This record gives sequence, C-alpha cells and structure tokens, in this order.
Amino acid sequence: MTGSRSVKLSNNMKTNIKAWILLAPSLVFLLTFTVFPIIRSFYLGLTQFESGMRAPVFIGLENYLNFAKSALFWKIMGNTLYFSFLTVVPSMVIGLGLALIVNQKLRGVGFIRTSFFYPVIMPMIAIASIWMFIYMAESGMLDQLLIASGLKPLNVLSYRFTVIPAMSFMYVWKEAGYLMIFFLSGLQNISGEMYEAATIDGARPFTMFRKITLPLLAPTLLFVSTIALTNSIKLVDHIVIMTEGGPNNASTMLLYHIYQQGFAWFDQAKASALTVVMLVIMLGISMLQFVNADRRIHYN
Repeated sequence: MTGSRSVKLSNNMKTNIKAWILLAPSLVFLLTFTVFPIIRSFYLGLTQFESGMRAPVFIGLENYLNFAKSALFWKIMGNTLYFSFLTVVPSMVIGLGLALIVNQKLRGVGFIRTSFFYPVIMPMIAIASIWMFIYMAESGMLDQLLIASGLKPLNVLSYRFTVIPAMSFMYVWKEAGYLMIFFLSGLQNISGEMYEAATIDGARPFTMFRKITLPLLAPTLLFVSTIALTNSIKLVDHIVIMTEGGPNNASTMLLYHIYQQGFAWFDQAKASALTVVMLVIMLGISMLQFVNADRRIHYN
C-alpha cells in the first residue's frame, strides 16, 4: 500500500511539474505585463512623482483626496458615465438585432455578416479619422447635408452639448458588430426544437422571442453587458484624433485624462492613481454584474 501511494504521489508530482512548465511562459508574460504594472500603479498612486523628480515621494492618499475635491475630475467622471449611458444599451440592442437577422437562413448571409462585422476589424484611429471628416465644420458631410437641406450647420464636435452624442453614435456603429458575434453564438446554441414546439402551440414570433430567446440568452447578455460597459470606459483613441478633450474638457474621459497626466504632463503619480480608480470602477462593475445577475440566470 505504501509503495502504491508513493508511486501515485510521484506520478502526480510529475504531472504537476509538466503542467507548470507548460504554463511558465504565459505566467511570465502575465506577471510582467499585468500583475507588476498593477502593483506599480498602486504604489505610484500613493506618491508624488512628477517630471524632473529622481524618485517618487510617498504622500499617502493625497492624490485621491485631491481628485475628490477637483471639479475637473468629477466633470470627467460625468463625461465617462454619460458616454457609457449613450453607448452600452444602444450597441447591445443593435448587436442583438443584427444577430437575429444574420441567424436566419438568408441568401448571401455570409456577405451580410461580413458587412455588419467590417467596422470591428477597422482600427479605431482610422474610424475616428473617417468620422472626423463626416463631422467636420461646414465642409464635412453632415454639415453639407444640412446646408443642402436648407438648415444651419451643426459643427457637432465644437459644442459641449453635441460632442459626446456625436462620438457615441460613431462608437455604436463600430461596437454593434462586435457584440453581434457574441449574440449570434448564443442564438445558435438554442435548440431549434423549442421554437418548433412553440410554433405548434401557436406562439407568435414576439412571444417566442420574449419567452424563449431572451431567457436562454441570459448568460450571453450578462457577458456582453459587462464587456460593453468596460469597453466604453477604457476607450481613448477617438478622443485623441477627434477632439483632444475639447471643447473645454467637454469630451475628456477617464482614460484620456490618464493619458494626459502620464504622457502630456508627465505626472506618473497622478496617472497611476487615476489608473487605480479606473481599475476599481471596472472591477466593481464586473462584480456587481455577476453577483446580481448570475443568481437569476439558468445555465444549460
């Protein structure tokens, strides 16, 4: 008995060693490019480390207290939440609608799927450049259409009331195709027998969508809502290209403000503190989503 146990232990040990050897390259990358930067950001967020300083000086929670007193910080947080409010639900609704369309047995459905997904594969910088041309004051496509219709040009990127809605429209156009893929995967995992049984019972399409499709898509909806919300918070490329935070910080959002602190004003401590704030927000959103919604979801 003792010999067999020792053999089992040695076999388990060999298996574990092989597993750790195979995992080692991924663990090195994870520790180097994820865990260490997070720990470094937590540390620098508690210091003062501006351009010209040789080493960071520990100041505790002073950076976070200054953020809490800053009107600019709360304005930026408001812009970020407003942008998320304008983009998350519309992109999910449109993504689900596109998935329902391409899930049908249509002629040329492959081309339709590619067309809907095409904006996703385009770099955000390229998309921002295209839409900046559309939104350009007076000479842009949007203002030219308004002038041709006898209306006044809007110049949407130059007014604080229109700049975030304009960028939100562009972002939904890009994001909906990305979310469509997840919804399409969820739809294709639903058994067709359920729809056949509902059809025999005389159920209408809207009733089947409400009673069958949405409940069985609940795990996908949970995942997609979390992805959509976190993606909307960590977006920065379009701001750099289109507005640079203007007018008067009306389009400055959290990640762009981190970029400003770290790479424009070279204040690594404040940039790190803001990064910690963003990480806490995203972690909190994910935990709330999974804790509250996961209890009401049935996984098949």
